Amino acid sequence: MKKVTIEKARELGFCFGVRRAIKIVENAAREHKHIATFGPIVHNRLVVDRLRGLGVRVVNSLEQIDGETVAIPSHGVPPELLLELRSCGFRVIDTTCPTVRRAQRAAKKLADAGFKVIIFGDSGHPEVKGLLGWAGGGSIATMDAGNIAVDSLGRKLGIVSQTTQSLSGFARFVAGLLTAAGPYTQEVRIINTLCQKTQKRQDAALELARRSDLMIVVGGRNSSNTRQLADVCSLVVETHLVEKADELVPGWFAGKRHIGVTAGASTPEEAIDEVMSRLRSLVGDG
Repeated sequence: MKKVTIEKARELGFCFGVRRAIKIVENAAREHKHIATFGPIVHNRLVVDRLRGLGVRVVNSLEQIDGETVAIPSHGVPPELLLELRSCGFRVIDTTCPTVRRAQRAAKKLADAGFKVIIFGDSGHPEVKGLLGWAGGGSIATMDAGNIAVDSLGRKLGIVSQTTQSLSGFARFVAGLLTAAGPYTQEVRIINTLCQKTQKRQDAALELARRSDLMIVVGGRNSSNTRQLADVCSLVVETHLVEKADELVPGWFAGKRHIGVTAGASTPEEAIDEVMSRLRSLVGDG
């Protein structure tokens, strides 16, 4: 009987921005009695649950804050919210990822220079909502260039991306938008705001997927970069996204000889280890 190989991607799990955000909040929780985060600090339920045990709670509106220290999540917020929090007298701790901060500054610079800003990204994602705030009125966020009324774009067009999108997806979006907007636009500026670490994780996941019979992606279903990993892998091999080890289904592994494992940038190491342990108990590992 042939043995089953279980292999982890060479790049997976916590990125610098996530580690930084969690460390900042943990240190703040030791110093202050109550910490509120405006939305989850990162998109992973296990991390949020662990921080709750340190007295860190998630809020979604100013009305839910009761004299606490407020942490801005790693994916950032619109500038108007920052101003409002500070004007209300709250102590604000900003854990915005440096890569997201760079994207915010790029969007603002384009807007200040008179460009209409188009953001390639999920308009419902907190990072993109923040970018729209930094890009100013009239900015647009979409995943489909075909949804944009190009005759309303004007002569100066600036294009940026949600940091966790794929390079190939961004390239296709830009190509489609430029083809459609050509007759209406005289000047175009494209700023690559994609996260290099995210790209490395996607490249490593794709490399592993190409030599695997099945891929397991570990992470939060509300995490953009985790869903991107699953999408990339599913292009070449059967792929399943799980948040916890108990979501693994034994039937997935019938007849599989090489199983690849990767994880989103907000997935804690213990979640990855538990999935690896569960996999070995289900199929063995040669």
